[in-house]
Amino acid sequence: MDWLKAPATEQGRAIMAGLVSPVDLTEGYLDAAARAPLTPRIYARLTPDRARAESVAAHDRARAGLRRGLLDGVALAWKDNVDSAHVGTEAGTALLKGRIPLHDAGILAAATAQGAVCLGKTHMTELAFSGLGLNPPVATVPNAYDAALVGGGSSGGSAVAVALGLAAAAIGTDTGGSIRLPAAWNGLVGFKPTPGVVDMTGIVPLCRRFDVAGPIARSVEDCAEIFALIRGTTAPDLRGAEPSRLRLMVLDGLPFAQARKEPVAAFEAAVAQLAAAGASIAHAAPPCVEQAADLSAVLFAPEAYGLWREQIEAAPELMYPPILERFRGGRDMLAADYVAGWDRLEQLRREWAAAVAGFDAVILPTAPILPPEIARLETDPAFFASENLLSLRNTRIGNLLGLPAISLPTAQPACGIMLLGPAGGDLALLRTAAAAETALRD
Repeated sequence: MDWLKAPATEQGRAIMAGLVSPVDLTEGYLDAAARAPLTPRIYARLTPDRARAESVAAHDRARAGLRRGLLDGVALAWKDNVDSAHVGTEAGTALLKGRIPLHDAGILAAATAQGAVCLGKTHMTELAFSGLGLNPPVATVPNAYDAALVGGGSSGGSAVAVALGLAAAAIGTDTGGSIRLPAAWNGLVGFKPTPGVVDMTGIVPLCRRFDVAGPIARSVEDCAEIFALIRGTTAPDLRGAEPSRLRLMVLDGLPFAQARKEPVAAFEAAVAQLAAAGASIAHAAPPCVEQAADLSAVLFAPEAYGLWREQIEAAPELMYPPILERFRGGRDMLAADYVAGWDRLEQLRREWAAAVAGFDAVILPTAPILPPEIARLETDPAFFASENLLSLRNTRIGNLLGLPAISLPTAQPACGIMLLGPAGGDLALLRTAAAAETALRD
């Protein structure tokens, strides 16, 4: 068995059973990274000394019967906006070149305390402000299916590291879709928790009211266990999750506007699989969705520019121009419009909750497009702008409405199906997703 491409939870059980050593797993990943020609475009920096020390300690605990949890000794990759002590954390931008934090971020410290092995830091979109993953000044992450295509952003390196067997699972962050989009485009599961339920201390921010960290992995169970790992809590019990008990609502309307045929066909086939497994499927298009989407420009860019204005305007020439333009899109927004926008969004969130009450999850295509070609994105600014907005259009619905969300792979490569749960219902959504995953894998 190729343990490097096994789910993180399977690796954990194998360590527990004495079938594989954390040392062998870690050395396997480090060797694979050293040999893979795409590694410089996936990892910003590896941390072999830390990984080896942590894997030896995990090996010793396993032999002594003192494992700290299921993922003790399992090797994870971390997005390069998550602080790691005495190791560069530059968030994909030359603005932060040479930035070396003194402490681990809260979630990395929590994972380390439970025995997880830190392999290194993965490349990302500059300051996490794009869904495509294009980052010419630093590194553009390739797609795991085709290196000529983008890997997705902003957590592209985290997703591709897992997809190519260079990490058991990885951590990303999600402000407008940056966990779910690269997960979908690389055939993985990506889970965005409800904002506020994960400690964001020591994570380079983009928009604090939307930012949240979460896992990218090979299965829903992996995501559930890693979600518990970074929070220092117990994972939900996913046993007995049955697709025949699911009540799902297809979100019609906006998610299908300008959608390409491949993602739509993949989604429809996945819905048919869920229905065949006994899930109850309804359709609706609550007006609050488009109304919330219309607030995007008022809410995201002004906060992002407000947080980064000083650093950006001190050296704008260091930034990739399309990303600089996105930040500066918030420069002239009136404070009154920003405050009114948030007030309106809170009302729309209440309308959404009322509209979807009674459903276990709302389902839609994770992205309405396939990953575009890197070469065209680099040479066609209008194409970059239009594809970037479309790439995040569906995922951003969950961010605007303050929901937990998860993307599952479909039978069509680079096409995902997304489930939105109720705000704060993270554990219930993971159980719903486990049931859906059962149907989609049959």
